[in-house]
Amino acid sequence: MYFESRAQAGQILAGQLIEKYRYENCAVVALSDGAVQVGEQIAAALHCILTMLLVEDIQVPGENMSFGGVSQNGGFTYNGMFSAGEMEEYASEYHGYLEEQKREAFQRINKLLGDGGMIDSDMLRDHVVILVADGLDNGASLDVAVDFLKPIRIKRLIVATPVATVPAVDKLHIVADELHVLDVKENFMGINHYYEQNDIPTHEETIAKINQIVLNWH
Repeated sequence: MYFESRAQAGQILAGQLIEKYRYENCAVVALSDGAVQVGEQIAAALHCILTMLLVEDIQVPGENMSFGGVSQNGGFTYNGMFSAGEMEEYASEYHGYLEEQKREAFQRINKLLGDGGMIDSDMLRDHVVILVADGLDNGASLDVAVDFLKPIRIKRLIVATPVATVPAVDKLHIVADELHVLDVKENFMGINHYYEQNDIPTHEETIAKINQIVLNWH
């Protein structure tokens, strides 16, 4: 399944959610800049807040694989695709590198965060939280998001994404109360592959837009 744009994919997802959640207290939390374009359509349809969880991915050196991610509260979450033994091995072998990368990632997040950029727990508490991605490959950003949400009492966790891999969907069944995935891929070609338009604003532009939405919502 291919989409003209992230906005078009977001409209399809919004159509699946609107009947059940139009009158619920919802909050849409995007997991990336591209996800904001998907999430905007859902938030508009449900008349709810849209915000973004800043996640910095940390890669295993020399391998196209994610160690895990750092969230905007400074917490680090390992990629849940690793076994306990693999995590221990990587943490031991790359300890110094990993600590340095975590520190740098948190600095980058802090630099990007504006006055209104930090997700306010009160904004999510007792809400139906809809985590939105523009595509889920290994689900590492999802692990970070779930860890971030753990201390916050929410009513329900929904994950919505236009496209995801089979392993990501397997994980989603464990962590989410409800899934909306338009297409599940066995051979994932990278997120941009599934969109005709890939004109994503810069990270800074997306942060500025989100900050404005959050400030207006308050």
